[in-house]
Amino acid sequence: MEKIPMTAAGYAMLEQELKERTSVERPRIIQAISEARAHGDLSENAEYHAAKEQQSLNEGRISDLEDKLGRAEIIDVSKLSGSTIKFGATVTLVDEDTEEEKRYTIVGDVEADVKAGRVSISSPIARALIGKTIGDNVEVSAPGGARAYEIINVTFG
Repeated sequence: MEKIPMTAAGYAMLEQELKERTSVERPRIIQAISEARAHGDLSENAEYHAAKEQQSLNEGRISDLEDKLGRAEIIDVSKLSGSTIKFGATVTLVDEDTEEEKRYTIVGDVEADVKAGRVSISSPIARALIGKTIGDNVEVSAPGGARAYEIINVTFG
């Protein structure tokens, strides 16, 4: 069973979603199913079929969350330090073409959110950054084409 690296914040986020789905969504869907059943003939009852489909999707997501939480390897980023980029590092980069500054934190796959500045450890940019230090130049092959960056800062925590 392969471990899934994640930060404590990512683990807490998954736990919260699991709690929400089991204690709020599950009872709501069960209620919707019982209300739809009360309407009679189930073979032509669209509300019943929609509620059953919602139930199936919710239960699938609950199983997925339980699996990820069970295989989680929580990495305490506050205990990491150094100038070499690794999991949990917050890296400030400068695009060599546009001089635009970007800041990314390298996190686990399940907690990645590029808009929030969290990139997955398995993303092209994170793979290019791992092992590098301040002052290094990296070239990232991304779907939009190759981009060149200079690393100007690395922090943890």
